[in-house]
Amino acid sequence: MFIDTLIEKIQEKNNPSIIGLDPKLEYVPEHIKETEFKEYGVSLKAAAEAILKFNRSIIDATYDIVPAVKLQLAYYEMYGLEGLRVFNATAKYAREKGLLVIADGKRNDIGSTAEAYSAAYLGRTPLDGEISEEAFKIDALTVNQYLGEDGIKPFLNDCRKHGKGIFVLVKTSNRSSGQIQDILTSTGKSMYEIVAELVTDWGKNLKGKYGYSSVGAVVGATYPNQAKILRRILKDTYLLVPGYGVQGGTARDVAHSFNCDGLGAIVNASRSIMCAYQSDMWKTTYDEAHFADASRAEAIRMRDDINSAIGKG
Repeated sequence: MFIDTLIEKIQEKNNPSIIGLDPKLEYVPEHIKETEFKEYGVSLKAAAEAILKFNRSIIDATYDIVPAVKLQLAYYEMYGLEGLRVFNATAKYAREKGLLVIADGKRNDIGSTAEAYSAAYLGRTPLDGEISEEAFKIDALTVNQYLGEDGIKPFLNDCRKHGKGIFVLVKTSNRSSGQIQDILTSTGKSMYEIVAELVTDWGKNLKGKYGYSSVGAVVGATYPNQAKILRRILKDTYLLVPGYGVQGGTARDVAHSFNCDGLGAIVNASRSIMCAYQSDMWKTTYDEAHFADASRAEAIRMRDDINSAIGKG
């Protein structure tokens, strides 16, 4: 079961933080880009190959520190078919290194379309009779709940059948999230509170041996007051917490997303780790050639920062 494996990896590494591999070509060091442009020309193929080398180097430098990586699909789709190939290759490589892989695609639709999304990322694609195959080798997927329960059920079914997980959007980290998520309903509750209650219900039959569900929730680090409210509603739900670092969320902010047992949340950082070699904190210590060492140093700093904030330092 996804959630049990996640908790065990968090405990093994004493680290509730994960790395978001959301690469733009501008994040990749020049020497890697130059090599691939020389080989393939200035092309989508070259860009994708450069990103794959970049991703693998960061994974090599951090796989013993973090329990999981999160891959934002948009950053791969922008490079077309070559980008999707690199998405799959990165996911496969991360899993070979013992990491869990979360695909951040925020997928959903109704009926058979939701089933197709779920088959692609959580289940298996039917081919001929009883023969089927995994299209993308990942462990969990972010899901948009806006279409309601009939858009969620296919994902729940594949979570149950294949031991996978989902993280449902509840309170996102972006500035305008309140335009919809903070709307007060006739019950006196906000939309994000109503959605949190639904997530709790959707996940009640997918709980693992540690009491948490494989149906998680996305709750941004940039809204700590809302996180306090949601933590009370989502008692048995693991929170995926984006927004730490570059987006402005701090360790003190994300501490509200954890339960008193020190579990209940994973905190994602993307640019602050991928681009650590460019940051004021690390650029005088690590040059571009040692970008992966800078990523490792920042991943360790983030781990210790969060553990200190939640009393596990």
